[in-house]
Amino acid sequence: MKKLSRRVTVKWLVAGSGSVACSKAEEPGAVKAAASPAPPARSQTGSNLSPAAVTASVDSILEMSPLPPGTTPWPTPDPFLFCVHHRDQYPAGDARLAPRVSLEGRQLGSDFAGKDGWSMYHGRTIPGFPQHPHRGFETVTVVREGLLDHSDSMGAAARYGQGDVQWLTAGAGIQHAEMFPLLKTDAENPFELFQIWLNLPRARKMVRPHFKMLWSDSLARRGYQDQQGKLTELTLMAGKLGDLVAPVPPPDSWAADPANQVNIWTLKLSPRAQWTLPPAPGSNRTLYFFSGQELGINGVSVPPRHYIRLTGDGEVLIENGAGSSELLLLGGRPIAEPIARRGPFVMNTEAEIRQAYADYRATQFGGWPWSRSDPHHGTAPKRFARHADGQREEPS
Repeated sequence: MKKLSRRVTVKWLVAGSGSVACSKAEEPGAVKAAASPAPPARSQTGSNLSPAAVTASVDSILEMSPLPPGTTPWPTPDPFLFCVHHRDQYPAGDARLAPRVSLEGRQLGSDFAGKDGWSMYHGRTIPGFPQHPHRGFETVTVVREGLLDHSDSMGAAARYGQGDVQWLTAGAGIQHAEMFPLLKTDAENPFELFQIWLNLPRARKMVRPHFKMLWSDSLARRGYQDQQGKLTELTLMAGKLGDLVAPVPPPDSWAADPANQVNIWTLKLSPRAQWTLPPAPGSNRTLYFFSGQELGINGVSVPPRHYIRLTGDGEVLIENGAGSSELLLLGGRPIAEPIARRGPFVMNTEAEIRQAYADYRATQFGGWPWSRSDPHHGTAPKRFARHADGQREEPS
C-alpha cells in the first residue's frame, strides 16, 4: 500500500487561497495492497526472556519489520490508512508561542529534519500543521505530552493534550489546523503525539464532518498483573477488552459498530511482565514496539522499534525484557473496498479524487473563518473544546 507522508507540502493553486496540507501529493490511481513479506523466522526468545512464550503459536505472526526512522509513517493494514509518531523536545517559547531560538538553517514550511531534536513541520512561526483539508476518512490524534491547538472550517476549536484524544470525522470535507504552541517560556516544551488515519467505508465517506474529544480521564485504563506480579498497563482509545470499554467514537465511524472490532490501545509493560492478547477473529492487528529494548512475541525475539503484524486468530503472548516497554496496538475488521488516495483525500475511485479537488477549489469546504492559517488559542494552558454549535466542554 502506498504511504501518505507528512513530509512534503501539498499546494493547490485555487481561487483566493493557497492551502497547505500535511500529506504528500500522490499520483492518481487506486492504491493496491502490496504482497505481504514472508513471516519472520521462528526462534526461541532471547536469553533474557522467559521460554514460556514458545508454547504459543508463532503462526499468528505474519510480518515483523523495523519501524521507519523519524516521522516517516508506519505501515498500517485495512481499515487503517496511516500512523505517524511525533516526538519533539521543543525549546522554551517566546511571546508568539514560537521557539525562542534561531530558526536559521531550517527548511521552513517543510521542516522534518529533527534538527536539535525537534521540527517545525509545516509551521513557520509555531510548530505544527497549518490550515489543510481532508475528505473521506477520520483522524485520531493522541497527544501524549504537550498541547495541540485545533481550529477548523466549521468554526470549532480545541486545546488538548496530556493524554487527550481528538477523533475527527472529515467525511465530505473539512479544513483544520493542528498547531503545537510552546507555552512554557522558562523551560523546554516536550511534545509527543500519534496521529492515526482510520478509513471510512463508501457509505460514510460523504457524511457531515464531526469531531469529538476523548479527554484523558475518560479513557478506559486498567493494570493487569501476571503470575509473578509484574504489571502491564492498558489504555483504550477505541474498542474493548472484556468489561473494559473505550469511550464511544463518532457516530459515522467504522469503529462505531462493535462488530468491526476497531481497537486502538497503548500497552506499557514493566520489566519482565507477561501479558496475553486475546484472539480477534477476522481482524487485522498490528503491534508497534516503539519504546523499549527487548520483547518476545509468541516465542519470537523482537528488536527495538519494530512492528509485528498479526493474524486475528489465537492468543498472542507478549513478554517483556529487562526494561520498561511500550506498544501501540491497531486492530480492526477490514473494510475491504477499493482505495484511491491522493494527498489529503481518500476515496474509492480516481474520479472521486478528482471531484474532491474540484469541490475543494469551488467551496474551500466551508471556507476558513480564522484570521491566520496557523491559529493558536492564547497563552493560558487550560484545555478546552468549543464545537461548531458553540457548545463548550472541558476535562473534569
